[in-house]
This record gives sequence, structure tokens and C-alpha cells, in this order.
Amino acid sequence: MKTLTAKIGNVLIGSDHPIVVQTMCNTHTYDVDATVEQCIRLYNAGSQIVRITVPGMKDIPSVKEIKEKIQAAGYDIPLVADIHFSSETAIAVAPLVEKVRINPGNFHRDHSKACEQFSRLVQVCKEHGTAIRIGINHGSLGERITSLYGNTAKGMCEAALEWIGLAIQNDFYNIVISLKASNTLVMVEAYRRLAAEMREKGINFPLHVGVTEAGNGDSARIKSCVGISAILSEGIGNTIRVSLTEDPANELPVAQYLADRYDGLLRSTMTNIKIEGRKAEATYASPSRERLLCDVSCDFGKRLLDKEIDEVVIKGTFLNEKSETVSIEDSGLGAYLTDELMQAARRRFYKPEYIACPGCGRTMYNLQDTFEEVKHKTAHLKNTVIAVMGCIVNGPGEMADADWGYVGEGNNKVSIYHKSQPVLRHIPEQEAVDKLVELIEAHQKKD
Repeated sequence: MKTLTAKIGNVLIGSDHPIVVQTMCNTHTYDVDATVEQCIRLYNAGSQIVRITVPGMKDIPSVKEIKEKIQAAGYDIPLVADIHFSSETAIAVAPLVEKVRINPGNFHRDHSKACEQFSRLVQVCKEHGTAIRIGINHGSLGERITSLYGNTAKGMCEAALEWIGLAIQNDFYNIVISLKASNTLVMVEAYRRLAAEMREKGINFPLHVGVTEAGNGDSARIKSCVGISAILSEGIGNTIRVSLTEDPANELPVAQYLADRYDGLLRSTMTNIKIEGRKAEATYASPSRERLLCDVSCDFGKRLLDKEIDEVVIKGTFLNEKSETVSIEDSGLGAYLTDELMQAARRRFYKPEYIACPGCGRTMYNLQDTFEEVKHKTAHLKNTVIAVMGCIVNGPGEMADADWGYVGEGNNKVSIYHKSQPVLRHIPEQEAVDKLVELIEAHQKKD
């Protein structure tokens, strides 16, 4: 899809340029030295743009110091300020960074006042050459949009179009748009809708593509590849992030794989494919387990999402860590990948579905270890979606698909949610996972 070009410092995003890979720090922004170190480490690992959280006005001096220290170290790293709710913080930080990520619908409950604040931000960004990412996330659309369209892909698209229209009224075009969801079906539908609307209106802005709160491990990598590849394969998308509840550096190899594949620099290691009816059988000769995982997800994710096929059988070989050739079938990896792929495409669920944010400077507990504990203690549960969210700021909204949620409050306390409602608050962290499991088991027995 032909798009305009957004300029984020020395990085250009748009259809005339290669797909840009980015990630986000999980350090506290007030810890300046740790954030500087992580920004440089992530940049050296391949992140062309690095995002940091800016929770409030008190963090503005830290952002200034972070930028100065990065430059003093000899790096020119485009920084993105991640803002939730506080329009004044967005306006104050805009002169200090290359891009501001906002969901302007959350600037104020009064839509007219949110529009006023967005226009103020646009004027500051125009003055300083700062780009804006309009980030619309499933589950955090705001009451006005959900009352009109529900918490849907259509609502996400309509929200984005409203703010795009206001930016154009302000003669501002240095914009990137994202429509993220943890549900791959919702995410793909939202991007397709927006791309079609922009084409029709002739206002094609570049798109940031990702599956939000994907979790960790194989499941998160497969889920991310399924959703992102479905969009990139249609020529939609200009910058990507793979969101993992892991060290943010771990996101970059998968993101770079996707960028290389859809920039035409990389091909699948599939050597043969046979499709009979609605069943696909594919043979691979893969140089690694992770490469196989990515190839399979990209080769069949879109077909499963779009219900072109109903079943996938994976055969062939891959090289293990000792460079030994391993049979996919004999290792059991083929059946495992099929199960994971079907779940990522939301065609069949063989285990609980997990939603987990990657963590950022708003996270006040050990998110990665807690998520592993939740997975371990809930692995026996069926037909349930469980979210583990880093903070109370955007966690409750963005776990829109979850049946149950574990949400950090800060001060070593946790809230537990059922659907969108809190059922327990201020639970000590050391008790919270067991309380979550007890509630789920009791609810399932009752059903």
C-alpha cells in the first residue's frame, strides 16, 4: 500500500522505505542510567527506534537527561515517548523526543476537550519536527467510541479515522497509526478496515503493526508472526514491534525476520506443500527450531485466520542447537506447532489462552516471573483466557478478551478481575496467584 512518509529523527517510515523494527524499554524512566544503557543495548541489537514510558510530568526531566546522555555516548537513537491519558505530559515531552505515542481518545472524557488537547499537541509537534503515533488499542477505546461501535475492530478503525481527520485539519501529516489487539482476528480485521478506508479517502498514513500483550515463549512468537504476517503479506504495514513478556532484546530477532521476509530479503524454508481439500501438508528443511516456528506461522497463519484451510500437518527436518538434523515428526514438534498455530489463529484451543503485556516503566512488580508462575499453576485449566498485566493504568482496558485478569496495583498489591470487573483488590503479591487460581477453579466447578 502506497503511503506517506513519517520522519522519526533519522528514520523514515513509509512504503518507500524498508520495514522499520522497534521495541520498548522496560526500565523505569526515572532510573536514567538503566534506561540509557537499555536504549543503547536495544539499538545495538537492531532496534531502529526505541520507546520509553513517560507516566507523568515528573518524568520530563528524566527524559531530557536520557536524551542528553545517549547523545553524549555518541548515539543518535530516535526516542518515542509513550503516553497514557496525560495530554499535558505529551505536550511537555514532545520537544524532547522524535515521536510521541498517544491514544488521544483518552486525553479527556469530554471529546471536545480531547480534541482541543490533541490540536495543542499537534502544534508543538509541528514546531519541533516531532512525529505522532496515534495508537488505538482494543479494549481502551473509551466510552464514546464503544457506545457507538462497541469494543470492536470497526470501533478501532473509526477512532483512528477521527484523529486522522483532526490532524489533517491542523495540516499535520507526520503521523503513524497503530490498531493493536491481543486477539489476532480483531487485530487483522482492524488493520484491513483502516487500510481500505484510507485508500478510499486517499489519506494513506504509514502503519505500525503488532499483536499486543502476546505473552512469552513459543506461543507469543507464533501468535505475533500469525497476526503481523497476515497484514504484511497484503502490503500493509511499515514498522513493527513483536511484544514479548521477556527481555525486550528478545523481540528483535523475530521482528527482524518478519521485516526481512516481507521486504523480500528472506524466503520460507518450506520445500514442499500439498493441499487436499481443506488440509495442508508442508515439508520443511529448516536451519533452526526458531526459524521453523516463524516460517510455519507466516506460511499458514493467514490461511487459518481467513479459513482457507482447517488443518495443517508439518513434516521435514530442522537443525538443533548442536547442528544435528532432527525429524520434525519424530521429535513431536510437528503436532506441537500445529496445536500452537491453531490456537494463535483462534481456530482451536488446546490450553488456556494467555494475555500478558511486555512490561514498561509503569510496571511495579516482577512481571516475567509472575507470568511464568501463573502459566505453571493454570496449565490444567481449559477454555479460559487469563491476562497478566503490569499496571492498573491501562491493564484493565487492554485485557479486553480476558476472562480473568491479574493486574499490578503497585506497593506489592494486586487486583484480580473477572471479565471487566474487579472481584478482589489490594491482594498481597505473595497470595495473588493462588487466589486467582482458586477463583477460576471455583467458577468452572459452578458452571
